[in-house]
Amino acid sequence: MYVKVFLLSLAVTAALTPVCIKLAPKVGAMDVPKDSRRVHKKPIPRFGGPAIFLGFISSALFLRPIDEQMLGVYIAAAVMLAVGVADDVFDIPAKVKLLGQLACGVILWVDSLQIRGMANFLPIGPGYIRFPSGVSLVVTLIWIIAITNCINLMDGLDGLASGIVLIASLSIAYISVHTGRDMTLGMILAVAGACLGFLIYNFNPAKIFMGDSGSNLLGLLLASISMIGDAPTKSVTLFSTVMPMIIIAVPIFDTVFAVIRRTVHHRSFFEADKGHLHHRILAMGFGQRRTVLTLYCICAILGVAGILWSMKLKFEALLLIGVAGVLIFIFLGIGIDEDDQIARREAAARVNEPMTIYASMEEALKAEAEREGSMDFFGGDEKK
Repeated sequence: MYVKVFLLSLAVTAALTPVCIKLAPKVGAMDVPKDSRRVHKKPIPRFGGPAIFLGFISSALFLRPIDEQMLGVYIAAAVMLAVGVADDVFDIPAKVKLLGQLACGVILWVDSLQIRGMANFLPIGPGYIRFPSGVSLVVTLIWIIAITNCINLMDGLDGLASGIVLIASLSIAYISVHTGRDMTLGMILAVAGACLGFLIYNFNPAKIFMGDSGSNLLGLLLASISMIGDAPTKSVTLFSTVMPMIIIAVPIFDTVFAVIRRTVHHRSFFEADKGHLHHRILAMGFGQRRTVLTLYCICAILGVAGILWSMKLKFEALLLIGVAGVLIFIFLGIGIDEDDQIARREAAARVNEPMTIYASMEEALKAEAEREGSMDFFGGDEKK
């Protein structure tokens, strides 16, 4: 049955995405490259949310009769989709989007999707600390908003956010199998199928972007589905928060780094910049495809780390987390500052062609455009 759930979600999303591509210009949901932060050079539809939502919902409803927690996920997802579509079409203020995310968090909490406590790591006291209702609401809202915005901020290159959520969903699905979470398994596979169906059109060169309607929706689904469970126990909290935090550590780190970076430079958190991890890797001359595939690999390493942690193989999990951390540190250290200047300008050698550390994002994009048409699937060596 679970294979059917995955395939149904994939098929519906893949079938509806071309419809969204055609509808986007008619409703005004087009991403126009009006500033240097954007890496595309022509208007692209940004209306992937409806296809992802319908692919997920049609597949999830196939599972079983709706219970309270599933109903909460569906209602919150519909509200998030509506807010995202409004932003894709009308560019609504960031504060309005934040209110929409808060509303979704409240809906989930009311429908029993809650973070109800945490493990006690002290040598004294109970092994599990229950939160009062007010504390549970605040912690749940912070969790929902944080994960939603983490995925949204990673949606900066073709196929990046959809691919990362796909990897995270499959990792959570694997853990669900081994922990007996059948409902979580079915719903997260519906998310994975929708991501893969959309990725067919979203991978570089993208025919469509998911927009806020898609990225916020996927972030909400990841955050909420991981909380599905009944009894407030240490194992439920471990699955709902610790596992996802390991698996999607790259988006979480990128968001935290963005907050620190913008605070240091006295800029608003809602003001976009080009200091994200994917921008830094791209500026090294990797090209869009190599950059995205590099981040896929790091996320896959962390996905395996999350699986190992759930199997109580903590040393092996920490080892993989360390490997991923080293890779992130390497790419972060090469990065670009607020003026788009590369900290290091010397050339790095590659087997067949030189790889330049570009002085600006514009130079990196120009070089990539010049190579376009002579690249293989991985954006790599020129064809002989």
